[in-house]
Amino acid sequence: MYLDVYGDTLCALVSATALASAGNQVFLHVPEGTIGKQLARGECPYREPGLADMMAEQSQEGRLVLSAMDVPPAQQSKVIWLALSPDAIYLAHSIVSSLPSNKAHQWLVVNQSTFPVGSSEELQQALATHEAEGSTGSAVVSLPDLLTEGDALQGFMRAGSWLLGADVEWARLLVAELLRPFNRRKDSIQHMRPREAEFTKLAITGMLATRLSYMNDMANLADSLDVDIERVRFGMGADKRIGEAYLYPGCGFGGLSFSRDVMSLASTLQVSGMQAQLLDEVLHINERQKEALFRKLWRHYGTSLRGRRVAIWGAAFKPESSRIDNSPVLKLLEALWAQGVEVHVHDPRALRALADWAGEREDLVLHTDPYEAVVGADALMLVTEWKTYWSPDLLRLKMNMSSPLLLDGRNVWDPAFIKQSGFEYYGIGRR
Repeated sequence: MYLDVYGDTLCALVSATALASAGNQVFLHVPEGTIGKQLARGECPYREPGLADMMAEQSQEGRLVLSAMDVPPAQQSKVIWLALSPDAIYLAHSIVSSLPSNKAHQWLVVNQSTFPVGSSEELQQALATHEAEGSTGSAVVSLPDLLTEGDALQGFMRAGSWLLGADVEWARLLVAELLRPFNRRKDSIQHMRPREAEFTKLAITGMLATRLSYMNDMANLADSLDVDIERVRFGMGADKRIGEAYLYPGCGFGGLSFSRDVMSLASTLQVSGMQAQLLDEVLHINERQKEALFRKLWRHYGTSLRGRRVAIWGAAFKPESSRIDNSPVLKLLEALWAQGVEVHVHDPRALRALADWAGEREDLVLHTDPYEAVVGADALMLVTEWKTYWSPDLLRLKMNMSSPLLLDGRNVWDPAFIKQSGFEYYGIGRR
């Protein structure tokens, strides 16, 4: 099948590559900019496991072809796949309005972009207006982006479920056929109306964010009650009504898409005339939680931090990512700098992004070796739970650090073992 995929998002690249791997002929239309230039050089702009190799393979096979945004769809194509950034809805309307109109040709527009609720219906109306004379019965469906950065390619190739919003039966069948190669074990498509699919995507994100913020609140309360939040988490997760997912307290969540989706849901509620008190509080708790490690450090040193050196392990908003969008490290750095702290940071992938964000500063030193970052440090803060940090050389840490103080923002270390090894330890609600 011939498909034209539009966008330079991670979702666009993953979708185009995965669809090409199933034998489809895919034309990837990319806007001008940095990502487009990288793709033209044969580079993969996202550090996503498996994506670069599969993109190269599909390009060599000729099934994945790079194209410009203003190049019209292939003559044999009948599927337009939109995976644009959330602020590019104007571009979606432009693409739909420029589709060739032919009485014998039905277009299927798959909207995978995270636009406001009702956007797919607006695109359907725009497409119908554009085709008024031909009236071919083309359709727009919503297939929300549920991919998780760091597991995006596998999330598409082995999707547990899809949300498909479609009002036309032939469109449902065609999307099901496109997705069939990626999960033959069961029918993983949840069928609904377009606006229901769009709203479900936002509602899922809101629920996950709410669970995270709730657990962070519980962890902070556990600190004051001399309770270990880890045992509480196990007890909560054992209740089948609750389950184990997203019950891990930490130093706040980040990520451009995750945070933006929560804010989009809150905005949708407000526009509808409803109070977004719960989501507003979720976001407030999350921003406050990003300074949790700073507050523990501040209390430990009796509010005297000026002139101290602090090491941070992890800057990316999540493991397996090179991005720092809304990452807890950003607010943490600002708090430390305000107190006159010199900060040394290590991250496997996100140092370049952090350097671009911070600029040249004497109080920020970036390291490619995690143990070099801790030399002479008065404390080590773990912010992103990269696997390489889970089993550190504690003897080397103790020898290199000025003071053996560990602040675990992701509760990945065992408090008893760390303390037995001669360190002072602070976690999030841990004892």
